[in-house]
Amino acid sequence: MTSPTTDPAAEPDFDDNGYDRPSKSQVKREMHALLDLGRQLIDLPDDRLKQLPLAERLYEAIRLAQRTNSREGRRRQTHFVGKLMRDAPADEIRAQLDIWQNGSREETAAMHRLEALRERLLSDDDALTELLDAHPGADVQQLRATIRAARKEAQLNAALQPGQEPQRKHYRALFQALKSLAA
Repeated sequence: MTSPTTDPAAEPDFDDNGYDRPSKSQVKREMHALLDLGRQLIDLPDDRLKQLPLAERLYEAIRLAQRTNSREGRRRQTHFVGKLMRDAPADEIRAQLDIWQNGSREETAAMHRLEALRERLLSDDDALTELLDAHPGADVQQLRATIRAARKEAQLNAALQPGQEPQRKHYRALFQALKSLAA
């Protein structure tokens, strides 16, 4: 009886080259990536570290690395953090670091919508009516006063001589009021 020839790539346990595990180079690249991620975590402040899904042992190792002053001691502790990162949810941590570094797209889009609404409120009285329809619990008098002050501020800024600093107090206050309404 002849055994059928099997294609190693067709079996789920083998990669394209017929190996049943990652190459040494691939494992090394992954370890270096975890080490780099560990270095990023060591550079984070404590309040940010507490927001990440870290095991207690990893958290303590990161805190010790932050407190270590000697070059060799810090290098060793950094490598230990990299080793502990093998058991950490690296993808979740990378995603959170990316959000902190770049801001989420949703937050950026929301800020742009608020800025556009602020510009509409400064140029169009009907925009306030639409805003009040969408947010019936809003403080109408406060919003009108802030819009009026921001419009006056914009007129004064338009009349400034070159080199003079424009005022932005009420312009910013209007944005903060809109931001609190959106929350």
